[in-house]
Amino acid sequence: MSASFSPWQQRAYDHAVTALEAGRLGHGLLICGPEGLGKRAVADRLAQHVLGGRDAATQTRSAQLISAGTHPDLHLVSFGLTKDGSKLRTEIVIDQMRELSQKLSLTPQYGVAQVAIVDPADAINRAACNALLKTLEEPAEGRYLWLISAQPARLPATIRSRCQRLEFKLPPHEEALAWLGAQGHSSKDAKEALEAARGHPGLADGWLREGGLTLRKAVASDLDKLERGEIAVIETAQRWSSDEHASLRLSHAADLVLAQAGEAGLTDPARLHKLATWFDAANRTRDLLRTTVRGDLALVDLLLAWRGTDRARVAKGERE
Repeated sequence: MSASFSPWQQRAYDHAVTALEAGRLGHGLLICGPEGLGKRAVADRLAQHVLGGRDAATQTRSAQLISAGTHPDLHLVSFGLTKDGSKLRTEIVIDQMRELSQKLSLTPQYGVAQVAIVDPADAINRAACNALLKTLEEPAEGRYLWLISAQPARLPATIRSRCQRLEFKLPPHEEALAWLGAQGHSSKDAKEALEAARGHPGLADGWLREGGLTLRKAVASDLDKLERGEIAVIETAQRWSSDEHASLRLSHAADLVLAQAGEAGLTDPARLHKLATWFDAANRTRDLLRTTVRGDLALVDLLLAWRGTDRARVAKGERE
């Protein structure tokens, strides 16, 4: 996304600033909505507004420190390193929440406020949620705790109920097209990508910049050929798992199948069931790719299910 705000980001930011200046922005804020709409950028800009205060010199210094990632009153919580320091965790743990609570109990070093941003909040594990809940239940003046989530339903109801919501929604179609054009995409490409992304301009922009739309078309072609028996399952599984795009291929595949399910919903109940079952399996396989399971083997099972053929018979035929 570009450095300047999109129209939907600007609306969200203006809404939050208006609430803040009217004294209606509470201690806890849940910034939620589809991934890729720029929620974190709005949170960062809002933090700059809060921490800058009224003094011009403080505003300038605060902006410089936030840009450098060294502002002592801005606390960012995300995936930390494992105990041995070898890799990033896949969840936010209780020690991180306890440390954050301790920081928020201190006096702001710049005397204005303290802001904590947890991103992604839906990655907080159960024990950490309990620690977070205690912090939300004991708000202090000038302390702001902002949770960023693309899947807020994963957060406990006790957390959600203690936060105001700043919700991002997909923008109107014409606004999204105009924004994509302003990013340098042709009208034809923008329309095609936006349709494929089902109205999500952030996804459409990313696909056009990084070859995701081309990859999506290749996945659609593979699924069609697999179902008709024109390409081999094992070979396709090996190709899909051979590079860093395996997870994205599965994301495209699940999305394409979901679209087919919508079309089959009222006319072909049997196919609808197959598509819905395979959609769930594709998402489970995406999760497996994050583990030590061999990606090609996980994909073989998934693609065999798509073809709807007995595994032993297909594998034997492909070997021959």
